[in-house]
Amino acid sequence: MEELAKQITEMLEALRVHLQADGGDLEIVEIDGKLVKLRLRGACGGCPHATMTIKQGLERILRENIDPEIVVERVD
Repeated sequence: MEELAKQITEMLEALRVHLQADGGDLEIVEIDGKLVKLRLRGACGGCPHATMTIKQGLERILRENIDPEIVVERVD
């Protein structure tokens, strides 16, 4: 599973620039197998679209590119 965590981390790092362009950011809190826990920061932290960003954005991209069973959860 360590290779999976590395792939997820690399993909999320590449996607951070899109959040940063809107004044936000993400922090990887934990990767436990196919469960990824993220904390949104800056403008993304209080955005009403944060759940959509995580589910239809980040989770969808990870599932399409790495593994279709990845689940992304937002933590505070």
